[in-house]
Amino acid sequence: MGIIRMPSSMIANAKQLLRLQNTRNQSDVPRGHIAVYVGEVQRKRFVVPISFLNHPSFQHLLSRAEEEFGFNHPMGGLTIPCREDAFIDLTSQLHAS
Repeated sequence: MGIIRMPSSMIANAKQLLRLQNTRNQSDVPRGHIAVYVGEVQRKRFVVPISFLNHPSFQHLLSRAEEEFGFNHPMGGLTIPCREDAFIDLTSQLHAS
């Protein structure tokens, strides 16, 4: 499995969101993690390790988020347009690997 490079615009956006979240919710999110909002209609907040951002499956979700929301995320943090159960399945697999 090769390394997939994220476009610089996605990286810059992720860094900007991380900075915003850091100033807003420092005590809510452990160091090395990021809060994301997941769901198609009603969104639920999840806290995941930043290392997930490098995984190709997670990068696919980031691409979908960029297509749907651009850089204006309605929840004020990284919003991922994905079914909650699919996100839980993916993160469970990533935690296990």
